[in-house]
Amino acid sequence: MEIRKLELIFLRMRLKNEFKTSFGSVYERPIVLVRVEERGGEEGWGELVADSGPWYSYETVETSTTIIRNFIAPLVLQGKFSEIADFHVAVSRIRGYPMAKTAVEEALLDLFCRLNGKNIVEFVGGARSEIVSGVSIGIKSRIEQLLSEIEERIEEGYKRIKIKIEPGYDVEVVKAIREKFGDIPLQVDANGAYTLRDLSLLRKLDRYNLLMIEQPLAWDDLVEHSVLSRKLSTPICLDESIKSLGDLLVAYRLGSCEIVNVKPARVGGVLKAKEVLDVAQRLGFGAWIGGMLETGVGRAFLVALAAHPAVNYPNDISASERYWEEDIVEPPWELTERGTLEVPRGKGIGIGVKTDLIEKYLVERWTVTK
Repeated sequence: MEIRKLELIFLRMRLKNEFKTSFGSVYERPIVLVRVEERGGEEGWGELVADSGPWYSYETVETSTTIIRNFIAPLVLQGKFSEIADFHVAVSRIRGYPMAKTAVEEALLDLFCRLNGKNIVEFVGGARSEIVSGVSIGIKSRIEQLLSEIEERIEEGYKRIKIKIEPGYDVEVVKAIREKFGDIPLQVDANGAYTLRDLSLLRKLDRYNLLMIEQPLAWDDLVEHSVLSRKLSTPICLDESIKSLGDLLVAYRLGSCEIVNVKPARVGGVLKAKEVLDVAQRLGFGAWIGGMLETGVGRAFLVALAAHPAVNYPNDISASERYWEEDIVEPPWELTERGTLEVPRGKGIGIGVKTDLIEKYLVERWTVTK
């Protein structure tokens, strides 16, 4: 596989509704697509999920695209890849920047699978024809707003509700949900908003039969989570703290969590995410696939990973209409009456990219050729 062109396509797309977490609100997403093209003209697509600021990750759109332009793109154009693993070898000298690496790896993986007549689901060992979809709901200014949206999402068919929490928006909110909706599958995500000083408060969440508490403590912590996990009956799920397979192994030895949220952009690629899922399954972790407000392009890779046999909890992978008035893929991702998303089986990502909508939302295009 020899690449003759790599493009960064910058879009500006507005979310249907505000999405608020413990580290801020999102109204508009800076979307960056990666498109690669080989000598025969076949193409592959990926998506960069870095945000405008260093909130979830130290990577931003600006830093990630700089790394791609100045360091990753030259390696891609100079190299010949017989396997996707060859790409990871080529970029191994670049320390960090998993989001930048993932965006390019996705495009190469899509292309690789198209050229070989395969779907990316086959590449990651996916065994499902559909994946269970949960929904993530941001922090609301009033509990009534939250309850109204939960009711709407349940009616749409989502099989699990996840809410974002932060100090002052936690126990009473969960209590209100349980009082109105009973024992629905429910979990909370703190995005690192608490410390061990909040132990008495976090223990109160044990009363409400939650599936899990996601990333309650600091984004880079494994040690204090191991302390907390021994003091709660509710399982702890780690997200930001698991940045590599090595982190998962340390978490296992320390007893930092029972469940892992796997995001390819956080661990450095779809291939890396597959490795994490493979090992998580062997070690007995629960697992599911998280999202980063992707368009339908990035969502395709999440769906493929969610088909992996290690995944045993509902995923943060919603229908296109959950976030976007119009998605840039055809067909859009749609929720079935079973509360699932169907796994496409066409070549590559299995869905088409709508170039007319890309032109509609286009801000800038950067191209480098061999």
